[in-house]
Amino acid sequence: MEDRFSQQIKFILELDKLKNIYRQTLVLHEDRQENDAEHSFHLAVMACILAEHAREEVDVLHVMKMVLMHDVVEIDAGDTYCYDEAGNQTKAEREQKAADRIFALLPEEQCREYRGLWEEFEARETPEAKFANALDRIHPMLLNYTKGGISWKKHGIHAEQVEKRNCGVTADGSERIGEFAKEIIETARKEGMLL
Repeated sequence: MEDRFSQQIKFILELDKLKNIYRQTLVLHEDRQENDAEHSFHLAVMACILAEHAREEVDVLHVMKMVLMHDVVEIDAGDTYCYDEAGNQTKAEREQKAADRIFALLPEEQCREYRGLWEEFEARETPEAKFANALDRIHPMLLNYTKGGISWKKHGIHAEQVEKRNCGVTADGSERIGEFAKEIIETARKEGMLL
């Protein structure tokens, strides 16, 4: 049986695979897709910087841990594009199976803690989860808008799709981020980035 430290190292090495899970969003200063590790890092920084805008007071460290764990399941399940209707039909099942395997690499109580953070994020019920989800929704919108709407254009995305997916969730976690999401969508629509 592996000792505690070996289990922790195994999990840490497994997370390196996040660097090879590519998202639809492009990074700003290169012509390449962002990976999950970059996305999670950026969300953790946003949690620190934007915490004052959370709708309710939040434990910033808790939010940071949550956003660092929220996409771990994509190591096995892959990144499902948010506007991919067929892919989203099987997403929950694929991600549950991935969570079973990946978090089980950790010692038992850490498995419960970190899987619990992932489940909390998915449930969107606590102030921390609502804020974490607001960050997770605004981040790709912000990058995509700043890149001229490149992935929206590539996939023929309509403003209504972006509004339906993002505005309620962002506003639920942060009134200001929710307003910002609406501003991005309206400007992107006017500038022809969204259909």
